[in-house]
Amino acid sequence: MSGYPLMGETAWSSRTAWGPNVAVAAVAGVAARATPRAKAKNTSSAVEKAAAKAATRAAKAAAKEEAQVAKIAAKAKAQAAKLAAKAEAKAAKLAAKAAARPAAKSTARVVAKAAGKAGGKSAFARVKIGTKAVAAVGAKRKLSVTAALIKSRKKLQNDGDNLDEDDDAAIPADAAERVEQVLGGKSSIASDEAQWVASQTSLLRWRVSGASILLRQGFTVPFIARYRKDSTGSMNEEELRTVERCLARADVLEARRVRVSLALWKQGALTDELRVALLGATVLEEIEDIWAPFKTKRKTRGQMARDRGLAPLAKMIEQGTKDVPTQAAMRFVSEGTDVLCVKDAFAGARDIVAERWAHRTDVKQQARKALERHSMFEAKRRPGMDQEGHFKTYWEFGKGVQQVKPYQFLAIQRGEAAKALSVSFGIPAQVTTRFLDDLVLKVRGPFRCAAFVDAWEAELRAALTDSLKRLIIPSLEREWRRRLKERSDDDSFDTFRRNLRSKLLLPPLRMHPQWGDADSSGAKFVSERVAAVIGVDPAYRSGCKLALVTRTGRFLDSRTVYPNPPHNSLTEARVALHDLIQQGLAHGTSTQETETRLVCSVGNGTASRETVAWIRQELGAFSKQFPKSIERPHLGYCIVDEAGASVYSASALAAAELPGLDVTMRGAVSIARRLLDSLSELVKIDPQSIGVGLYQHDVDQKRLARELKGGTEDCVNAVGVDLNTASPTLLGHVAGLSASLAQAVVDHRENNGPFRNRDGLLRVKGLGPRAFQQAAGFVRVYGGSELLDTLPIHPESYEAARELQRRCGPRAEQVAANGTYDISLLAQQLGLGLETLKDVAAALAGTAEDPRQRQPPVRVKAEGSSGMGFSASMAEGCVAIDAQEVGLTADTLTPGLLLEGVVRNVVAFGAFVDIGVGHDGLLHVSEYRGSTAIPCVNDRIDVRVLSTARRTDARGKENWKISLSMRQRIPDATRGGS
Repeated sequence: MSGYPLMGETAWSSRTAWGPNVAVAAVAGVAARATPRAKAKNTSSAVEKAAAKAATRAAKAAAKEEAQVAKIAAKAKAQAAKLAAKAEAKAAKLAAKAAARPAAKSTARVVAKAAGKAGGKSAFARVKIGTKAVAAVGAKRKLSVTAALIKSRKKLQNDGDNLDEDDDAAIPADAAERVEQVLGGKSSIASDEAQWVASQTSLLRWRVSGASILLRQGFTVPFIARYRKDSTGSMNEEELRTVERCLARADVLEARRVRVSLALWKQGALTDELRVALLGATVLEEIEDIWAPFKTKRKTRGQMARDRGLAPLAKMIEQGTKDVPTQAAMRFVSEGTDVLCVKDAFAGARDIVAERWAHRTDVKQQARKALERHSMFEAKRRPGMDQEGHFKTYWEFGKGVQQVKPYQFLAIQRGEAAKALSVSFGIPAQVTTRFLDDLVLKVRGPFRCAAFVDAWEAELRAALTDSLKRLIIPSLEREWRRRLKERSDDDSFDTFRRNLRSKLLLPPLRMHPQWGDADSSGAKFVSERVAAVIGVDPAYRSGCKLALVTRTGRFLDSRTVYPNPPHNSLTEARVALHDLIQQGLAHGTSTQETETRLVCSVGNGTASRETVAWIRQELGAFSKQFPKSIERPHLGYCIVDEAGASVYSASALAAAELPGLDVTMRGAVSIARRLLDSLSELVKIDPQSIGVGLYQHDVDQKRLARELKGGTEDCVNAVGVDLNTASPTLLGHVAGLSASLAQAVVDHRENNGPFRNRDGLLRVKGLGPRAFQQAAGFVRVYGGSELLDTLPIHPESYEAARELQRRCGPRAEQVAANGTYDISLLAQQLGLGLETLKDVAAALAGTAEDPRQRQPPVRVKAEGSSGMGFSASMAEGCVAIDAQEVGLTADTLTPGLLLEGVVRNVVAFGAFVDIGVGHDGLLHVSEYRGSTAIPCVNDRIDVRVLSTARRTDARGKENWKISLSMRQRIPDATRGGS
């Protein structure tokens, strides 16, 4: 054990001596206790016997323990030597590997230093011996050295590894800088990113430049759109989202460029020609074309042919020779190889030629230009599939790749996934023949040989034909399909976002011209007319859920009634509804109100028509109970889109807001609150569940979630939120506030009382200056210490706003209108941009409108609006009728009827309109194109019935196809009917 600084030998000797001493003491104790008995027996003989026995046991124990210690020490020595040898071997191996890499000299020095430490210190061992012997043999040092070696190895291998994977993850800044050194400069996109984005979006470069700089700095889209108009030329949210999307694609493209460049540099294949091509690539396909020949992949037919030594024969096919082709190929035939005949030799050589030219970037680009404009995207019905005819429109579909509309591609993609359609690309034969002729000339070029030209050219043409059909065209088809998918997804996302905006910005009930208070004398609308709202979730068998809420959305009471089949319990339902109406009217506001109002908000789902008819009847019956001498309460009803109500009712948020309330009743509460304030209620629901857009399950779900989240954020910030009343969900959509920060704001409000001003946000834990800058302009503080906190003016402009008022007095809002002031000079003096000055002036004047004021209000029908009957003028299509009020159904519709409708969804090929018959009709784009009023979600429009057709699906459910028009004409009766 010499040479190892183990525990001192004195410790072992003292431990060895410890056993006999204890034994002697034990014997002495035994003898002392046995003294009284020794008087009766022979004491001396007993003591001697006991002492001898104890000494023997002690000697055996000492010998055993000494042997155990020696064994442990030997084991520790062997383990230390083994670890030291292993560490030294690893260090030597990595040092040799690092030395072979000139770019990793610094890492090699680190490895060598680590190896020296390993050789000198890993042999150090320290052994602790106790009741359970434990050997610590430099384990900590061994782990640290191993970690250093692994880190060095990763640094050597991290550049260019796994580059064949489609990875759009961000590239570290140091890797991007290194690529600039490798390529000798910045790429064309990185050199002028704004110009590239402008070319992709058709926006002005200077506007894009300002927007991209702000987005790169981390500013949110709502903040840029509202408070940085001067930098972007007043870009709206839609344009900024488009720029944001292009910047994300630029990042993906640059990341791919970095990975490919490092991989080529690592392989030693980065020539000057490739450097120029990589720097100039502006689309992903160009980079992939450069990388294709060097990509690590499974062994191809061409590679196997090269391994068999057929490359010279391939060169002969390309350049031609005076030799007879069959005689030249015979030289490569050998029984000991896989080339057993001339046919095998030519087949392998053609594979080499095919791959070589398929991977040429110039050939790929030539094929892209020559074939794409003639290619057709085709879909056909699979034999025996799609018996229901869901995809009948696309059973025989064919359109140019560049002419395929986004919704058509998404529909065909869905049909392909359902195995109802087969999809392919078609290219006319004359186009491919012409391309092959050009390619043969390109390959042969100046090497054309006069002798045996036809024989060799036949082999060359066969090789290039195989290259085109097997390699080039399939690659282009994947590229075309990816591009169609990308374009269709973008269009789908834009449609979703536009429709979602219309849904969220539906005016609340307090803005209704008859049922709310539309006096905008203040910055905030206040509803003083409607006392309460009854939310109605209609159903048949399970019963209608009635939920009474106050004008602020606070839940009061609920009932479940069964007025519809199969129960038809009309008496009990009437009692329950009248009771809720009386409770709601009791929450009237003040004695100054000359009338009290209550509205029933009815969902548009199953049994909606029957429930609305019952509600209309009962509201009239309730009003008739009052004598004519008494002012009757004004009662009304409104049909509300209930999409997503069931999702909300089963959510954790609903359980927290309405504890103890049954899940089925929470949906009725949500329907009532949607009428009061659609924005505040719908932000609680996943946007995908709101039911707008088309083919939402056929697009990238992660991107869809991001796009819709951005759309919701735009709406919330366009309206603004009350800092002292907003829920955490609503605050979470304010620019700069995450879900955790929004909860922190609410917690601070509950613990410290209402906020007195916007600056109070800075006292919220975790909310820093950057988040405050983003969020402050979108929150409102009413009744606080700063009047400007109630206006859409950012705190950074408060001083300028006060100075504007001092200079211009009460007519500050007319600064831009009158000619008294040089507005440009005034903006410069105030330190504001021209657009910002206009916004500040509008806010001070109270003319900065709520975007919801531009939307049509919800339609609230009074209880006395029914019973009109179906007149002759209605039948002739001269007067637009409410099909629900007059009792029309889908099977009673006739061509020419003019109906009132509400737009529920808008897509690329038209709009779906609720006409009150239980089935939405399709207003095709051709039936309103050229009209001055293009329909949007929630618009109330008059439409004329063109045709109706009944269809029954495989489950026996009846569906109706109803065609509508906005054109002012009565169609010929022969065009359709039920």
